[in-house]
Amino acid sequence: MFQYTIRRLLQLIPVLLGMTLIVFFIIRAIPGDPAQVILGQQATKEAVEALRLQLGLDNPWYVQYFNYLGGLFTGDLGESLRTKVEVSSEIWPYLAATFELAIVAIIIAVVIGVNAGIISAWFQNSWFDYTAMILALIGVSMPIFWLGLMEQWVFGLQLDWLPTTGRENIRNPVESITNLYLIDTLMQGDFKQFVEVVKHLILPGIALATIPMAIIARMTRSSMLEVMRADYIRTARAKGLKMFWVVYKHSLKNAIIPVLTVIGLQMGLLLGGAILTETIFGWPGIGRYIYEAIGYRDYPVIQSGILVVATIFVTINLIVDLLYAAVDPRIKYN
Repeated sequence: MFQYTIRRLLQLIPVLLGMTLIVFFIIRAIPGDPAQVILGQQATKEAVEALRLQLGLDNPWYVQYFNYLGGLFTGDLGESLRTKVEVSSEIWPYLAATFELAIVAIIIAVVIGVNAGIISAWFQNSWFDYTAMILALIGVSMPIFWLGLMEQWVFGLQLDWLPTTGRENIRNPVESITNLYLIDTLMQGDFKQFVEVVKHLILPGIALATIPMAIIARMTRSSMLEVMRADYIRTARAKGLKMFWVVYKHSLKNAIIPVLTVIGLQMGLLLGGAILTETIFGWPGIGRYIYEAIGYRDYPVIQSGILVVATIFVTINLIVDLLYAAVDPRIKYN
């Protein structure tokens, strides 16, 4: 296991380096000069050239790339062209916001999706099975921007139950310690603020969880149906074991491998930042951070933001691979 982990970690290096090279060329293919965007359309040609020289944009592409790469090996993600702040210190609040939202969304998706898939498989061809699979199909097909707007209209404007934008009550802002507001409010013992943060998480969390929930439910159902036809499941039922133990101790444990794969992939995608969800709900996450940087042609922010997201994604995939062996003792990594 240890050797396999080290080998996989070493394999990540060329993958991430290749990603930085691809992103480097793609963002420079975007029309527009960062110096011109920063100074505005009314800036003189001399001022634009002076800023290009100051930012090092006049250097050849390979000089710019190797300067950026050299900074990465020393832990330097670069400096934002727009704010003049180190990306490494600027990116964490946005990443923390996305991390908090993604964790809530994946918990909702897993709890509801896995259990809906299990019940659908156990009561195959029942009204619940048909209803759950129709809802799962709708969930996969439904545009997330439409769902988000409908949530805001119904629960925010019509019923006035939940807030529709932001992470906190702007009249009573959270005193940030870790930038993970759920943890910060608990650390400060402020239960009222904690409840307020939870309320702000509900609508974007449900919107973001819809597609993963539907995918997880369908995958769980398919995997469970295959396992429940096995001889050892029929034997367990014939011995009179209660349904709960047959499903969750015997069936689910052997059906969980493909479900884990789907959960890992969906978790990586959610942590990559859901631009639509974050934009609709005014959520200051990593997706919006990178999106706004694209508008300003802020090369260091775009490059480093995508690098961080890619690193998270491949790390989660590695963790899921390692979990296979923990779930199924037959899997050995040599």
